Amino acid sequence: MKTGIIIIFHNYEKEININFFINYCNKAKNIEFCLVNNDSKDDTYSLLKEVKEQCDNVSIVNIRKFKSDMSAVRSGARYMFNQFKLNHLGYVNANLLNKQNQGLNFVIQTISEHQEAIARYDKEILEKHSRKKTLFQKLFSVVEYLTKIELEKQVDNLHYQSKF
Repeated sequence: MKTGIIIIFHNYEKEININFFINYCNKAKNIEFCLVNNDSKDDTYSLLKEVKEQCDNVSIVNIRKFKSDMSAVRSGARYMFNQFKLNHLGYVNANLLNKQNQGLNFVIQTISEHQEAIARYDKEILEKHSRKKTLFQKLFSVVEYLTKIELEKQVDNLHYQSKF
């Protein structure tokens, strides 16, 4: 069961740790990444190309004229839908990440470590809806899910500590 994750970048060259990114993308075998360069004016696009060269599960969409974040997500979704047979499709806007708590490295690492759980989460959401959703309605926010994971960990820790 393959999951696709779209990550939107705009002028993000200073925040991309190439070796870390490559390492965790290669560990995420059940995930197909689509890195969308949203008209970056810095060296973001060449860094993304470098990641793609090192990872078989990474594709790049280069947008030459800046679009809104949701339009960039839709561009990535169209590409992923046309190129791969995916069961689930999520997105991350790298520019909206809290660099201290949910920076790009944290998100990539957590995606790699929880790839099966991410697919289960999306499946649960889809099963709650009785009508069949369109491609864009099926998109889910990976960051929202990661936040849910962190909250569940905190609750579990509180339950564990209260036993002692």
